[in-house]
Amino acid sequence: MIRLFVIVCSLLLLTTSSSVDAYQRNKAVPVEKVVYGKIESVRKISETELIRDKSAGWHHLGGAVIGGVIGNQFGDGSGQVAATVLGSLLGASIAKNHSNRYKEKRIQLIELLIVTEDKQRVMVVQDIDHNMQFHKDSNVRIVYLSGGSVRVDTVY
Repeated sequence: MIRLFVIVCSLLLLTTSSSVDAYQRNKAVPVEKVVYGKIESVRKISETELIRDKSAGWHHLGGAVIGGVIGNQFGDGSGQVAATVLGSLLGASIAKNHSNRYKEKRIQLIELLIVTEDKQRVMVVQDIDHNMQFHKDSNVRIVYLSGGSVRVDTVY
């Protein structure tokens, strides 16, 4: 049982999750073109998104380990083995029934309607950067990045 605990702890240490944004302001990326314009309207959008809980499997495994440890306390010989297995199954089942499969994530976006220098209207929806304030009649640049992404920045 100690061996299983060591294996589980090792796996937890080896697995790390990294979240990389599609666009990072502090990183150089290829630019296809830059267009200048003026903001006609600004609207903040708040969306709620359901995302699958990626840690649900670890919850089940943890429940199985805890259930197995508790079950291992009962009986002798083959009865102890049966109690350990039964405890593991019950622990995993309880963890599965009590864990959420989805988490709610709130996304803050900003919708910008921009009139470009050549009098075309462009609408861009992007994540909110609290260091970048957009207002009606602000001068901005629309940065078209390789890969089809677009980003709007203020021009001072």
